Amino acid sequence: MLTAEIRGCLAGAAVGDALGGAVEGALPGEIRAHYGGPVTGPVAPIRGPAQKPTAPYSKGYGRVTDDTLMTLALVRAYQRKRDHLDAFDVAEILVPDLLQRPVWIPDLEREAVTLHRLAAGERYLVSRVHHAHADPREAGSGNAVNCGAAMYAAPVGVINAGDPRAAYAEAIEVASPHQHSYGREAAGVMAACVAAALPPSATVDDVIDAALAVAHDGTRAAISAVVSQAREYADQPTDSPTVVDGLRRAVAAYDTVGEKYAEPGLGARRPSRLHAIEELPIALGMLVVAGGAYAPAVLGAVNYGRDADSTATMAGAIAGALHGFGAIPADWAAAVEADSRLDFAALAADLSEVADAILRRDAERYAYRAKNIGDLLG
Repeated sequence: MLTAEIRGCLAGAAVGDALGGAVEGALPGEIRAHYGGPVTGPVAPIRGPAQKPTAPYSKGYGRVTDDTLMTLALVRAYQRKRDHLDAFDVAEILVPDLLQRPVWIPDLEREAVTLHRLAAGERYLVSRVHHAHADPREAGSGNAVNCGAAMYAAPVGVINAGDPRAAYAEAIEVASPHQHSYGREAAGVMAACVAAALPPSATVDDVIDAALAVAHDGTRAAISAVVSQAREYADQPTDSPTVVDGLRRAVAAYDTVGEKYAEPGLGARRPSRLHAIEELPIALGMLVVAGGAYAPAVLGAVNYGRDADSTATMAGAIAGALHGFGAIPADWAAAVEADSRLDFAALAADLSEVADAILRRDAERYAYRAKNIGDLLG
């Protein structure tokens, strides 16, 4: 089932993560000044571990971050259940994986359990479900509202390929132990975008249509505003200051973090029906400017800065799903496979096999439901 596209989705997300991780937290002007222009591929980190004592990770080059580690953990959860996931599966399968399974942590340069690499928002998931024994369907309430669940929602879209509404519904369920408010909403929309991108005939317009069809409140308004602005830049390089600054202005009214990304205000990351995470609308905007093409969409997200790894992860997952693994520059993919000890072909084969099994089971369920509907309607 669509193995090339699934490989493109997983690899596209990981490569975007690795490229964006090098500049995470920096503003666009800082990135250009540091590298003497826009980032054009894997680079050394803009800040080393010594400059970030609270997060001493050796990012950059081809090293993925927690975005990819969480994505891989979710893939393993699907492999274990071999069916759709819900909030209880997150508590019973995903969280124990984060706590107990040793994996290679590229930016720690050692093997450890995934928990040791998670940011505070992801640790909240573990604390609430494992330590506080919260109802998994409600455990995400109270967390700082951010992109933490959306950044690893792509596998939900793969499992629901071709059905954005089902992907949205499942991602909302899967994200409930982790996030709430517009953070949870973004996870649903991100999964819907991947589901819409996977059919062979899909275009970037299909992805945008799917996003706007399922999104609500501030998330829908932010995506609409950014996409409308992006359509004015069709002939411009995605990493140009015109595009970067224009998309930032479009999303600013919905973003709670503020212009000083490293110094968010008291209103940052609080629940709201009027606001949205920044990363997903920007990823979609960059895809529109790039016409859906992989490299320019990801580089636009990277050079946008701020939460660059998550923005580029989302742009990369969707563009990779649209065009398959071949759309990713070979040297980028090779660098990430080598530096992060990943095998994209094996990952894609495993997830494709699981997705195929789930889709076949769905076909049986749909046939049973269709029979019942026919009987009910006489």
